[in-house]
Amino acid sequence: MPKGVLFDLDGTLLDSAPDFVASLDNLLTKHNRPKLDPEIIRSHVSDGSWKLTSLAFNIDISDEKCSALREELLEEYESNLLKHGGAFDGIEEMLALLEKDDIPYGIVTNKPLRFAEPILINEPVFQNCKTLICPDHLDAIKPNPEGILRGCKDLGIHPTECVYVGDHAKDIEAGINAGTQVVGCYFGYSLQADDSGEHILGANHPDELYELIKKL
Repeated sequence: MPKGVLFDLDGTLLDSAPDFVASLDNLLTKHNRPKLDPEIIRSHVSDGSWKLTSLAFNIDISDEKCSALREELLEEYESNLLKHGGAFDGIEEMLALLEKDDIPYGIVTNKPLRFAEPILINEPVFQNCKTLICPDHLDAIKPNPEGILRGCKDLGIHPTECVYVGDHAKDIEAGINAGTQVVGCYFGYSLQADDSGEHILGANHPDELYELIKKL
């Protein structure tokens, strides 16, 4: 058993896609543009707000208009936090089992603190999270291992005693770079079984996460 677990947030613990779908729908309606297929939005949530903005408006991220539209999207998303999405089914039970085993957990996410902190405060499932590491705290984001290494330090464990769980290839890369064990979330938004280029343990549903974590 590991001595601690660190998780990505979106697509791993949190199903934030419904909030992003609503936010993009509102923004596209505001600009008189057609709505996107929700499944297309869902598949790109873990790629971040730049990608979602570029996709929705068919605009390159280097275009200054993309920056302005992204800010509009972020403002819209901020007003929709947890209105439509929330923790994936099975996450509350998985976290309770970790607590029962006295295994602390934290979150290392590329999501800015502006959005991540209110989610942790207002989603009761995450009340026992021991540390939250966001880009605001770091010099470099995933796949750089800085955030995971800081999370391990906050939990008081060595990276080799930790499991990092995420739904994006960058999460797996960051965990490997940090020296942790890794578990992929194939139920999330981005990661496919072959994305890491090597064999990793992967969960097809949140219900499988606890048993996979226990194996490491």
